Order: sequence, then C-alpha cells, then structure tokens
Amino acid sequence: MTQQNTTTSRTQWHTIREASLLSGLSESTLRYYEQIGIIPPVARDPSSGHRVYSEHDIDVLQTISCMNAIGMSLDAMRQYLGNATEVMSAEAGDVDPLVVRERAKQQVELLDAQALRLAEQLERIKIQQSYCAIKTMYWNAVAEGRADAERILDENSDLFEQVRRCA
Repeated sequence: MTQQNTTTSRTQWHTIREASLLSGLSESTLRYYEQIGIIPPVARDPSSGHRVYSEHDIDVLQTISCMNAIGMSLDAMRQYLGNATEVMSAEAGDVDPLVVRERAKQQVELLDAQALRLAEQLERIKIQQSYCAIKTMYWNAVAEGRADAERILDENSDLFEQVRRCA
C-alpha cells in the first residue's frame, strides 16, 4: 500500500498484517501496545479507517520486538522508546545536548539492568541443567543396576537445594 504525501516523494505504508510480519509481533500485540501507549497512535487510512504503518513505525516495531524477545518489561520499553524519541528530536535540533547525554545514560542503565536479569536467568538455567544431568546419571545407574546410584544423589544434595531456590 503506498500513499502520496504532501511532497512529491512517495511514502510506503504497511497494513497491520504487513507490520506484524515485518516486526514479528502479532496483530493483537500491535493493537495492545498502541492501546497502552508503548507505541504512539498509529496513522489511519482515511478511506477505510484501518491502521497504516510507515517505515519509521516498522523500525520502531522491530526495536520493540527485540526488547520483547530479551524479556524487557513494558515499563522499561516505554522508557526506552521515550528516551529514543527525545534523542531523535535532538537530532532535529529540538533538545538540549545535555538532555541527550542524560537520555543516553538512561538507555545504558536500562540495557545493563536487562543484561543483569538475563545473566541471573542464565545462572538459574545452568543450575537446572545440572540437576537434569545428575538425575539422568542417577537413573542410568538404576537402569544398569549399579550400586552407586544412591551415592550420586547423596553427593549432589546441595544442587537439589539450589534447584528448589530457582523455582
């Protein structure tokens, strides 16, 4: 879908289905994110009233899709996108350079906090994998009729407590 804008250039517009395919976010998620303010109100086709997405909108949606994929909270996404919008305004000369630096620092803090949450999640997963490996060793020992099956469990009792704390 293309639409002529007020200048002589043509703007590429995308339907919600196309936006969904290009961003990896479902159509219902796009509507929801608009409803709760993660993304600003989307333009509408004047003849049909359907949502239409610009190339810039698609870029933003792809960023949101990545933030969603890394598990960023909706509040953090909202802050991240607000900061990014302010920085883009600065590029147009509308924002003080000191504000840009502050927003950039906030972006780093948001991303560092998410990276820390992911590292903690990874550590829990590693503990869970170790549990699976020990239990597999135990059940293999039982299946083979080996006398050391109980010893495997006894030697790894501390791991079982760690797994319970992961829940």
